Amino acid sequence: MFAIFQKELRQFFSSLIGYIAICVFLLLVGFMVWFSPEANILDAGYASLDYFFYIAPFILMMLIPAITMRSFSEEMQSGTIELLATRPLTDTAIIMGKFLAALTLVLCAIAPTLIYFYSISHLAYPVGNVDSGGTWGSYFGLVFLSAVFVSISLFASSITRSQIVAFILGAFICFIFFYAIEGLARLGVFYGKSDYIVEQFGLYAHYESMGRGILDTRDVVYFLSVITLFTFFTRTSLASRKW
Repeated sequence: MFAIFQKELRQFFSSLIGYIAICVFLLLVGFMVWFSPEANILDAGYASLDYFFYIAPFILMMLIPAITMRSFSEEMQSGTIELLATRPLTDTAIIMGKFLAALTLVLCAIAPTLIYFYSISHLAYPVGNVDSGGTWGSYFGLVFLSAVFVSISLFASSITRSQIVAFILGAFICFIFFYAIEGLARLGVFYGKSDYIVEQFGLYAHYESMGRGILDTRDVVYFLSVITLFTFFTRTSLASRKW
């Protein structure tokens, strides 16, 4: 698994893929958080990174499938997936190696945004008047959310030889789990606590819960369960192609 991780990470940073992904994320987030005329931190009137944590998932929802779309699609198209299958590696090791490499790249993109927290902390009056608990909770939520998006996108890449199809499918499934389920729960068509139950199936409710600064074990278990589920789907997809 570590060999696959190294190989994938080396491919990301030996080409322009890794650098472009990091630059695109930071440029989009930086512009929208600090310079957007509709909403930016400087005009908000209070020291908070809420807007950053609101828009970051939507950018990652498109960026992560673009990063991972080649992970298995290219392997299948070039025939190197058969070469991997002959090595003394389990499907789980291959998947987790690619998963950890893609997640590491995403974390490299998120890490520089910590300077935003430092900046608003010093711009606040008085200095340091920032909800640190909520901010760190939101960062943990963003990391877990990124891991889920990576697992979903790897599954999308494992079921098609087309990188474009893998990208579209990955972004679509991420959108369904993050936003569509939340929107469905708010339609007002459910009775009693049914809307709450539906809402808990979506990513948004658990991501928002972490943003309150409380690391609830139910949220952590939910994220890990979704990651495990899509890892299992990816493994099943790869196993079916061996027959």
